[in-house]
Amino acid sequence: MSGEIGFVQGGTITTPRGFVAGATYAGIKTYAEDKLDIGLLLSNTPCAVAGVYTTNSFKSASVALCEERVKAGNVRGLVVTSGVANACVGEHGYQDARETTAVAAKALGLEPEQVVIGTTGVIGIELPMGLLRAGIPQIELSEDGGNRLARAIMTTDTRPKEVAVSFDLDGRSITIGGIVKGAGMIHPDMATMLCYLATDARVEPAFLQSALKNAVDGSLNMLSVDGDTSTNDTVLLFANGGADSPAIGPGASGNLFQEALDQACIHLTKELARDAEGATKLIEVSVDGADTAQDAHRAAKTVVSSSLVKTAVHGSDPNWGRVVAALGRSGARVVEDKVALYVNDVCIMENGRPVPFHRDGVVALMGGSEVSFRISLNLGEARATAWGCNLSEEYVTFNSAYTT
Repeated sequence: MSGEIGFVQGGTITTPRGFVAGATYAGIKTYAEDKLDIGLLLSNTPCAVAGVYTTNSFKSASVALCEERVKAGNVRGLVVTSGVANACVGEHGYQDARETTAVAAKALGLEPEQVVIGTTGVIGIELPMGLLRAGIPQIELSEDGGNRLARAIMTTDTRPKEVAVSFDLDGRSITIGGIVKGAGMIHPDMATMLCYLATDARVEPAFLQSALKNAVDGSLNMLSVDGDTSTNDTVLLFANGGADSPAIGPGASGNLFQEALDQACIHLTKELARDAEGATKLIEVSVDGADTAQDAHRAAKTVVSSSLVKTAVHGSDPNWGRVVAALGRSGARVVEDKVALYVNDVCIMENGRPVPFHRDGVVALMGGSEVSFRISLNLGEARATAWGCNLSEEYVTFNSAYTT
């Protein structure tokens, strides 16, 4: 039925069949060589689209319009801008979002209702409609335009983040590709900042939505950079059936698709953590032996979100007391004399008590670019993993002058 899931070298959102993309610089962001700030994505054929969105009460008008149109169905195109969030600007923001999709629809040869919008940037500023009206028609679409789209959605990111994975299904090669942006204001309750995924699989719409939610819950929703959520968080998954494969739904084919989507989303999640504002280290927290999946998720995300854990990692300080303190306030069921803790695979706590370890050796291990904590609760079978980054002086400096 199927083959092994593999990563596609140089893969991006337009690696799946039937998707084209492009981008341009319109002047929304401060000029720099090779900077882009408006992008388009198009499925050449009708497709199913699934989405998950921010739970922030100050939801961007762009998110509201996107959510409405995905729910209505018949979406084939995306327009996305960076530099302005289109949040907290009143009813005018919704009208600007509608007009932007209308301009994009004309450029894509679609009806306005077939286009969704994503925006990201500074809150409280209206979209520069004159720049958008002039810039969108200048965008050229191509099958290798995914990288330009990935660059166009960047704000404080230092580099684009892209992925593609592939697998065989009944003799047909299926591909899932994606892009993501985000470096700060990341502690998502649905996704993280802007993430767009595409697949040439034919997927039943209800299953597509379920698969995306499951993938996000185990990846992007398990990421924390700074504890702040955005007004614009959006994840979309387009599926156009370009691979001419059998329809994917619950069952063996669905399990394989879910695994591939999970791998793509985890890869993008780790890329976000690596490129977070001021970050120099990726943190991975794995919890096993929890009573329930909910407990495992709570424990892992609480530890990776702890500012004290993040600063300890920044200083390569094996201060394991910060880890267990965060674990203890997570809300997960914990029995002290059953807990074991490992730092980069070195056991420093067992049965709830410290064990002798070579401190200088652990400090050296924590000095690398990746630091892992494995916590065994020894109460059940549930497990979860969360990702984050160290908290540095550069993060504070950068965000002290974000709009100035």
